[in-house]
Parts: sequence; C-alpha cells; structure tokens
Amino acid sequence: MKLIIDENIAFAEEAFSQFGDVLLLPGREISKEHIKDSDVLIVRSVTRVDESLLDGTNVKFVGTATIGTDHIDLNYLNKKNSTFADAAGCNANAVKEYVFAALFNIIKKQNLRLKDLNIGIIGVGNIGSKVADTAAALGMNVKLNDPPLKRKTGDPKYLGLAEVLNCDIITLHVPLNKEGEDKTFHLFDYEKLLSTRDSAIIINTSRGEVIDNAALNNLASEKNFTVVLDVWENEPLINKELLEKTFIGTPHVAGYSFEGKINGTVMIYNALCGFLKKERSWKPVYQPPDNFRIETERYSSAEELLLNVITKVYDIKRDDSEMRLILPKDETGTSAYFDLLRKNYPLRREFNNYTVRMPVKDIPAKSMLNALGFMVEEKA
Repeated sequence: MKLIIDENIAFAEEAFSQFGDVLLLPGREISKEHIKDSDVLIVRSVTRVDESLLDGTNVKFVGTATIGTDHIDLNYLNKKNSTFADAAGCNANAVKEYVFAALFNIIKKQNLRLKDLNIGIIGVGNIGSKVADTAAALGMNVKLNDPPLKRKTGDPKYLGLAEVLNCDIITLHVPLNKEGEDKTFHLFDYEKLLSTRDSAIIINTSRGEVIDNAALNNLASEKNFTVVLDVWENEPLINKELLEKTFIGTPHVAGYSFEGKINGTVMIYNALCGFLKKERSWKPVYQPPDNFRIETERYSSAEELLLNVITKVYDIKRDDSEMRLILPKDETGTSAYFDLLRKNYPLRREFNNYTVRMPVKDIPAKSMLNALGFMVEEKA
C-alpha cells in the first residue's frame, strides 16, 4: 500500500508507516503524478482535493488533518466511492487560546476591562462554543450568532447578525460555504463591515474568504477597527497592505499547538484503521513541557495577570513580528515565506499543561485562570 501525506502533518511517518510505504510531500505540490498509484491521500487545508487531482487514480481513502473541508470536493469523493475523514475539533482549544492571547494584548493596549466588554461569536461549533464558555467565565457579555443552530434548536440565545455587529468584539468561527442558505463567503462584505460598530475588535481565525479582505482594507482605518487576522484571502499571496493595518497578523497558525496537530493525526489515524479494519497500535507520547510551573508576583489587575501568564506560554506578538518580515518581499517571496512560517512553526503547548503558582489567595483570578485552562496552586 502507498500513502501520500502532507509533510507538515505531525508524526506522519511514525503513525502511518505501519500501513505501507509513506511518501511525505509539501501540501501545495501534491499532484496527480504523485498519487496515481497511491491508495491513501492525507492532506491539510492547502491541498485542493477534487476530480482534477483524483481522476484516474487508485485513491480509496482521503483524510484531512484539519477542521475545515472547503478544500475537499465531497460530492466527487461520494461519486468515486472514496472514504473521507476529517479532524473536526482537533485544534479547538488551540484556536480558543489564540483568540484570548490576542484579546488580552488588545485589552492592555487599549486599557480595557473584561467586565465592560461584550463579545459577539459568529459560529458556535467546536471552537466558537469554547470561546463562548471561556468568555462567559471571564465575566464578559456573550452574544451568539449561528443561523443553522438557530433553525435546528429554535433557541432564542442565537441572535441575528445585525445584533452581533454592535459588539465590542466580533470573532469569527464559521466554515467556508461558497453558496447556499448558509453562505459564508464574504459574509463580512463592504456593507456588513460598514454596519459594524466603529472601533470594534475584529478577529478572524476561520477562513480568509469569510471577510472581504479588500473591503476590510478600505474600511479598517475609517472605522478605527482593531483587526486580528490569522487567515487571509488568496493564501499564501496575502494582502500586505491589510497586514500593515492589523494589530496582530499571523500565517494561519491559530490552531498550531502541539496538541492540536497531534489530535489531527490521531483522528485520521483512527479513521484509517477503521477503514482498513486494523487494530490501533500507535499512540502519541505527550511529554510535559519544560518549565511547566509559572511563577507570578503581585499584580494590579486580573487583566494584567492573565496577559503575563498567557505570554509566558504563548507570545502571540512574536508570531506577529515574524509575519511582518513578509512585507518587503516580492510575490514569489511572499508565498514562500508564508508557507515557511507554517512549516517551521515553533513548538507551542496548550494552557492545560501549565500550573500557575500565585502568591495570594485570589478566588476570582484563580477562576479566570481555570477558565483559560491553567491549573492554579498557592504559594507562600
């Protein structure tokens, strides 16, 4: 059996070599020539899997170690009778942590307080629901928008989009749907952005095409938006003028925690075992991170404490600084550097691996740290 696998999938060789010969390739370079005599194809979001890639090949199983499927032609796979598996939810914690890492940097910059902020969450699935639960536990006023869930449940907690556009913070967690009742392509077009509250904080970690990047570029300064973008239209050839207007810009790495990557591999590995009717014999090894105890001193506010702790685990501004090195590059260099940042992304562990040692008994601060995923213990 021959397996073609994106080289950026964590532990790919270790997990999948038991099934046959594994060939690791850059995701954007996988072609029909590579897979014509292959049985299994495992990709990430940068590989478009459709008839032009698969026609005439022997591929019977397609897996994507990602949460989205907009790069997969599911109708064609059904016609071809190919089995498909995705990794929905694999990096939900990582993306949630990215959102709050960005948010606490903004809170410090703008001297805001959690309890004064309302947050609109558009898309309340695996990721959006985690963001919502954490935001509520931190004392924020949470507003939800999810038309499919509204139709399914009838729950009045799911509000119309117009109501959410008036929030202080808007964070997007929807799939990319290019047509249909729940179309999300350019969900935030010029008119929606124009209707969004002035000085709003806009965070997009879903898919770049959910926001019309040209419209956002035109309106960002006029509307005084604080913009955080991890995803971009036309990746890897991004809008660099828009990058210059962001508070934080990163190269589609919000979900790139160590655990998120491994979860994706595990989910596709388990699905392939089921497809091949093989026993599951591989399990990843999770070593505790170095310096898993975080010492804190006295702090003036909960917001200051939380930012200091988060930054010791995940310094999102470092990712932003690395991203901005793309600005002077030409088109070829821009695309290559964007992909290189993703390929060589440094090890990032999730918050639940860390214990925060606090010098004072502060029940509210402890509760907030727990809500973000940290363990907490007192110190004298």
